[in-house]
Amino acid sequence: MVEFVTPPPLEPGDRIAVVAPASNRATDYPHVYELGLERLRETFDLEPVEYPTASKDDEYLADHPEERARDVMDAFADPDVRGVITTIGGDDQIRILEHLDPEVLRANPTRFYGYSDNTQLALSLWNLGIVSYYGPSVIVELGMDGHLFDHTVEYTRRAFFDESFGRLEPADEFTDEPGDWADPDSLETPRGTEPNPGWTWFGGESEATASNDTSGEQPRGHEAVSGRVWGGCLESIEQRLLADRELPDADALEGAILAIETSEEVPPHTWVARVLAALGERGLLERFDGVLVGRPAARSHLEDRPPAEREAYRADQREAIRTVLERFNPDAPVVFDLDFGHTWPTTPIPIGGRVEIDPGTETIRFE
Repeated sequence: MVEFVTPPPLEPGDRIAVVAPASNRATDYPHVYELGLERLRETFDLEPVEYPTASKDDEYLADHPEERARDVMDAFADPDVRGVITTIGGDDQIRILEHLDPEVLRANPTRFYGYSDNTQLALSLWNLGIVSYYGPSVIVELGMDGHLFDHTVEYTRRAFFDESFGRLEPADEFTDEPGDWADPDSLETPRGTEPNPGWTWFGGESEATASNDTSGEQPRGHEAVSGRVWGGCLESIEQRLLADRELPDADALEGAILAIETSEEVPPHTWVARVLAALGERGLLERFDGVLVGRPAARSHLEDRPPAEREAYRADQREAIRTVLERFNPDAPVVFDLDFGHTWPTTPIPIGGRVEIDPGTETIRFE
């Protein structure tokens, strides 16, 4: 069994490597990228160090997966770098895995920050016993229009500077409205938000749901469960399943906590159900002691939806996940609509970190 390590926290003034191991939009939207770098400096007092891939465009990166891997390894091995943060996600990071030297990564555990397609790196680090953080990214979260959400700042500070991530709380508001990066003036205008109704709890013999407001039946059927977090973006997990690439043995997932979320591609709930069912048929889904689900993005640049349709989409996804878990792992408590993944503000949860889920008190706490 691999022994996990949480890399040392950063300190104000530290150098943080900026890499593009997935794709890169910095060359297309430099004003957004520069804003993200500025906030690393001014909001978090960190010094970004741009590695070569951070200045390469998507076409170049697609043709050179080995260079994307080299930047990651060079950044981990650099004794003057205390953290590594990604520019953005993508869709083909799985191609860099064969170019990574696990010995270099394991010998130089460094805090890594990235989500979406960066799930591939996070799960490779998980296999090596290195805790990483599911966000933020320079362009998407740190380059947020208008201002950084206070919730994002609070939890990103924990991910950067704290030994342990601590207790989660739901954000007061959220948005999945895509930004208009093509218009530099749009960065002056905050995105529209809506009130956060809180988390939804489900699982086990109680078969009850309740949100974090005071209405509804409170689930009391489960004792608290705890384990190390495994997961990320479901689209990237599907790639691993199809390629049979670096999947952990089922025994390695025994007692772990599954964390999943879906991307701005807004996949149908039927697809979500099929991927989870594949994990079930592979004998993996039953190994998890609990499940955390990020609030799904319900609109994209390609398709906007009115509020009622967005909520219906989220409800359909919740029901699809519940149905699959009832078949393969009915005793696992499940918490829906957490603030991680493709929703803002952002909670960069630790992948590989230990978390306790307590349905009785409706609390989630990381060590």
